Amino acid sequence: MKRKMKTPGQAAIAAVLAVCALGSSPAPASGGTHSPGAHAIDSPRAFASAGNPSPGAPKKQKNPYEVINAAAVRDPITVTPLRGGVYMLQGSGGNIGVLPGRGGAVMVDAGVAVSRRKMESALRKLGASRVRYLVNTHWHFDHTGGNRWVHEHGARIIATPNTLRDLSRSIRVVEWAHTFPPVAAAARPTVTVASQRTFTVDGRSVRLRPYGPGHTNGDLSAYVTRANVLFTGDTFWNNLYPFIDWETGGSINGMIRSANQNIAMAGTDTIVVPGHGPVGRRADLVRFRDMLVAIRDRVAGLKRRGLTMEQAVAARPTRPFDATWGQGLIGPDLFTRLVYRGV
Repeated sequence: MKRKMKTPGQAAIAAVLAVCALGSSPAPASGGTHSPGAHAIDSPRAFASAGNPSPGAPKKQKNPYEVINAAAVRDPITVTPLRGGVYMLQGSGGNIGVLPGRGGAVMVDAGVAVSRRKMESALRKLGASRVRYLVNTHWHFDHTGGNRWVHEHGARIIATPNTLRDLSRSIRVVEWAHTFPPVAAAARPTVTVASQRTFTVDGRSVRLRPYGPGHTNGDLSAYVTRANVLFTGDTFWNNLYPFIDWETGGSINGMIRSANQNIAMAGTDTIVVPGHGPVGRRADLVRFRDMLVAIRDRVAGLKRRGLTMEQAVAARPTRPFDATWGQGLIGPDLFTRLVYRGV
């Protein structure tokens, strides 16, 4: 009786699957274990079903652009007090920060354009109808879509030079099957920050610090010093696999560098607001960094063995991490492809 022989590619996948099954478990977080607490707020429903529902039952990756827009139309804006008069707003794409002030509010990111009326209502309730400064943590539409209407409220828009450049040109994001045209002039940043800069509003200091290429080529953090609240933009996704925008200079190694910068900036009592997902602490930053490093190393090993991108996906190198990180907007298969591009 003849046995059906495996092709070289199939044999490679089988061998790697065996290695992955025996491979490392999720890397421990040296900063401590995560436990839900006062700041463990659930992420919006948009991110609960876009990826794979369970590690054992992979489903087709939904288009992130469509998922985010549909959720912004559907979901209410939720407001979470953080500390020292700083708030987090969710329900309009990425997480948004608001610091109301007598001379006008500071916002960190502006969400999706279709949420304008709901966002304006939430800002009025916070006494933040007038916005003095809007900080864009990077160029993506779920963080800058509201730029134009926030500018109409009087805001000066602050971002890195690369974010201004990216918002001023057409960009095709392959994984989202969407081409983003240049935004209107009124929606573009008016102040650029190429190095650390601090500004003060009503006696409260906000420190801005560019990361260098990581999630994109123009990532920027905002740290409210007295309140000890750090806004990371999409350099940190809490309990979610992140999107990595390789088309504008992002990479897995850049994400790891940005994660290490976040760890260095945060103390044990720092409230950390990710671009997506629940509020976290320094220990969550460590967990995120350790996950990135472990999956980077696993995918790099597959690529060194000669596996193609799709063969690496079939090997399921993220499997030990999927139950915690793979239940959101970016599913395990898409995340593996994003990592593969950068190793």
